[in-house]
Amino acid sequence: MPKFGAVGPHLQHVWTLTRFGLAGLANTALGLSIIAGLDIGLNVEPHLANAAGYAAGIALGFVLNRGFVFKDDGHIGRTGARYLAAVAVAFVANQTVLFAVGHVYGEAPLARLAAQLTAMATYTLLLFALCKAWVFRGG
Repeated sequence: MPKFGAVGPHLQHVWTLTRFGLAGLANTALGLSIIAGLDIGLNVEPHLANAAGYAAGIALGFVLNRGFVFKDDGHIGRTGARYLAAVAVAFVANQTVLFAVGHVYGEAPLARLAAQLTAMATYTLLLFALCKAWVFRGG
């Protein structure tokens, strides 16, 4: 990991956020590949394909966040349970924000996309904060 000298804590936080973003891209690519492959390629029911893709993305997310992003060597059972709880909390927040801003932004396609992006940002930022402060305390 890079050393940042006198401004270390600030840049260290930026580096952690960067790793978190890279891990997110990887688990999104895996999840989307599985969803598309099952739904479009194998004609699996869309909700089942979606669930399988999300399950794989969450599993990869845990592995990458534990080993690459936060470099946690704590008890895998404890951190795994905390990670699942953090994902659940972030998802509830995502759905709540999506519902709330969806009514504010409106029903036009671009407004709906803006609502989705706002909800996604909520999920991502909250999951990062929970992982940093609670799931992987050493990170």
